[in-house]
Amino acid sequence: MIRCIRCCMPSTQEGQAFDEDGICNVCISSEVKMRIDWRSRKDELIEILENAKENHKNDPYDCLIPISGGKDSTYQLHVLVKEFGMRPLCVTFSHNWFSSVGIYNLFNALEKFSVDHVMFTPNRSLVNKLAKKSLKSIGDSCWHCHAGVGAFPLKVAQDYGIKLVIWGESAVEHSSRGTYANPIHKFDQDYFLNVSAKTRPKDMVDTELGISEKDLRAFSTPTAEVYSESKIIGIHLGDYIYWDEERQTEFVMEEYGWIETKVEGTYKGYKSAECIMPGVHDFTCYLKRGYGRSAFHASADIRSGLITRDDALEQLIPLDSVKPNALEYYLEITGYTEKEFYEIMNTKKKSELELIDITIRDNPTPFVRPKLFIEDLKEWLNIDRNK
Repeated sequence: MIRCIRCCMPSTQEGQAFDEDGICNVCISSEVKMRIDWRSRKDELIEILENAKENHKNDPYDCLIPISGGKDSTYQLHVLVKEFGMRPLCVTFSHNWFSSVGIYNLFNALEKFSVDHVMFTPNRSLVNKLAKKSLKSIGDSCWHCHAGVGAFPLKVAQDYGIKLVIWGESAVEHSSRGTYANPIHKFDQDYFLNVSAKTRPKDMVDTELGISEKDLRAFSTPTAEVYSESKIIGIHLGDYIYWDEERQTEFVMEEYGWIETKVEGTYKGYKSAECIMPGVHDFTCYLKRGYGRSAFHASADIRSGLITRDDALEQLIPLDSVKPNALEYYLEITGYTEKEFYEIMNTKKKSELELIDITIRDNPTPFVRPKLFIEDLKEWLNIDRNK
């Protein structure tokens, strides 16, 4: 694979491009980030927030904040509630794969910031069916989450008449979908379709699996016409304030008691700590694109000067190839055999990798299947888990 000569990201990352020196657009964007007038950007943010307060002065909420309980959404709440005095309605689309740590972090944030909250959880049977359909559709286990986190907050914003939806990290922070110099993705009703879901709900209907169009209503975004009429504005906080996830994570841990956990497929314990399935999600990325979460994190750490490229290539990148323990749970809920899983993923490989054998390493740690928070709760309460 062709990798950036500065970080570790390969040409197979979506939107990846290199300059004449072999430096990727994400690394170039990180340099642009250092030269941005962030005071001016903050002033723009203040104007947006003040307008929202004025427009909703007679309403209970002046903005909507999609939250997962992760490090980013906890930091969002700190900035918007504590620093700018916003009155948000918080919204969570539950993937129904919450870990115990994730549930703790979510409800801890709700308590610490004293905010109102709405959550939607698709039923377990539908999640299992969509996880199976997702692999063949997008080469990923998580379509329902990608689609739901984009659709549900917009539905709630519509229902409550809220005009401002505030997300966290900018899409250009670590990905190749744009740069700080050229943020090509405007936020609209199809933002998450373009960025992650890739497939519309109507294309996930499957009579054989028992997935109907009615089942997928919660995953459907408003039409362009309805979205326009709603006059909803979506922004990313990371486009207006300097985003430093390492410092922000340290801050929310110390200030608000946010906790990290063991996350499969990487050496960091904070990204997707709320879910039991990031190992499968990132493993599928590795199988089709040749890189996973560890390469992604290592490249960010190289840009920040925390590690060297040589150390990343030698010690961290190999973590991408380790088969996650969560794969057994995925096979259990979908009915796929491991052989079928790899056969499907082989059809999703990027063309650059078609003649390359993707290395798969056995997990060196003792096998422990990730547990949903309800399983942990039953164990804690000494309840027969079969009841």
